[in-house]
Amino acid sequence: MEKTEIEAIYERGALKLPRELPLQEGQKVVITIHPTTRTVQRRRSLINWKGSQEDLDYLILSEENDALEAP
Repeated sequence: MEKTEIEAIYERGALKLPRELPLQEGQKVVITIHPTTRTVQRRRSLINWKGSQEDLDYLILSEENDALEAP
C-alpha cells in the first residue's frame, strides 16, 4: 500500500475513519496528525484564549485537567 492521506475524527480516545483501509489485520502503520484549520479555529473560538496553542492543547488534552473528576 502506498502512502495514504485520509481525514478522521477523534472521538473518546479513538480515531474514526470514514471507510476501511486496505491493510492486513495486525499490520503496523505510522500516523502523522495534522489538525484541520477548522478544528483549531473552533477550539480557539470556544474560549477567549490569549495564550499559546501549546498551552491550550495541554489544558484541553491533559489527563490532569479532566473536567469530569472532582478535585
